[in-house]
Amino acid sequence: MVRLGGVASVSHMTVFQGLEKLFSARGIQMDWVLYSDYDAMIDAFVSGDIDLAWNGPLGYVKIKRLISQPCSVIAMRDVDINFTTHFITRQDSDISTVEDLMGKRFAFGRRSSEPAGMLPLHFLKEMGINPREDLASSTFYEERQSQTRSDERDVVERVLNREYDAGAVSERTLETMAGEGVLPPGQVRIFWSSPGYSHCCFTAQGDMDAGLYREVEQAFLSVDYADPLGKTVLDAEGCSSFVPGITEGWEIMEKAAVAEGLV
Repeated sequence: MVRLGGVASVSHMTVFQGLEKLFSARGIQMDWVLYSDYDAMIDAFVSGDIDLAWNGPLGYVKIKRLISQPCSVIAMRDVDINFTTHFITRQDSDISTVEDLMGKRFAFGRRSSEPAGMLPLHFLKEMGINPREDLASSTFYEERQSQTRSDERDVVERVLNREYDAGAVSERTLETMAGEGVLPPGQVRIFWSSPGYSHCCFTAQGDMDAGLYREVEQAFLSVDYADPLGKTVLDAEGCSSFVPGITEGWEIMEKAAVAEGLV
């Protein structure tokens, strides 16, 4: 029996129910549990209560630093490799470089968001800009009253309506909004982009039996968008496929987390 853990959400309920059926079809019995937050799931993984964790990037960094035996990144979504944060402004803005942000208004996503909160704050500080001292104003999503459920979409909207001069969003959000037709080409301009980094991942216990590990890995990689159930799972995760896990790309995340006192 393989035990999979994740954070409670409607989409994760759909994903885990689908994975349970897909894994069973390949002869792998799976049980799963949803936790109230990432810290609860991390505690369960560290204590050995679950074999697999569906981790956010900061969650993976925390687990990697907490356990004595190295864990493994067994699979990822295709969209989780080479993830990028962009700083955006309006097309007609006079902002061309990060230095031009001095004295301007800047919008972050959620404080807990790695791509739109933690990392952009870290990047600004690394480039010599202290938001509290050097910007006219800066806020995180939870500090603003918003009717937009997506924190990154809120950033885009507030930059476009001139409430803020610039903001931080992920490349994935810009691509999604453009694909939906809600962000026509030319409305925002990217003036800075981060190095690529790794994002979410399925993390496996380091002592998992090698044969079982290969079976589980192949089960993830076999989820097919052409199959109705596979499509349901992948759509719920906003991706087209699961891909083999990699060990690179979390260095930036770990450095930022240490600098901000999060690990």
